[in-house]
Amino acid sequence: MSHIEPLTLDNDHPNSHSDNQKTPDTLMVAYNFANNVKGKKGLTRILKATGYSIDGFKAAYKFEAAFRQVLWLNLILFVVVMFMPFSISIKMILVIASFLSLIVELINTGIEASVDHTSLEQHPLAKIAKDVGSTAQFLALLLLFVLWLMALSSILY
Repeated sequence: MSHIEPLTLDNDHPNSHSDNQKTPDTLMVAYNFANNVKGKKGLTRILKATGYSIDGFKAAYKFEAAFRQVLWLNLILFVVVMFMPFSISIKMILVIASFLSLIVELINTGIEASVDHTSLEQHPLAKIAKDVGSTAQFLALLLLFVLWLMALSSILY
């Protein structure tokens, strides 16, 4: 595996290259704070990534009412699915759809936070970004609803 060498945009850094030639074996990565803070490999990287994921989950739960609503909805659905007389394949599909709606809500929350961080002023592109994220969540919840209807109809008919 080839070595990844950090590269900065300024010419004062020891790893900067004045010639703009790139060799095919060299993968260039922007030198930044995150490269120094993150564990670069192995268990350290996994542990740090897990910590970042827990921080993200806590932030979403604390600051986003929509995430709390989707989380509690899916926890209730998870308990219900365990006691329903569905086949294991139907149960798996319903649990996957629940996780999908949570994942989409987290991505939507990230999009909204990024847009708000960039500027709190109204801008057409910011509106598009937020609306598209919201639409993705709507579709994920619609999928969850349709799958539940199909699962319930399979035991009623």
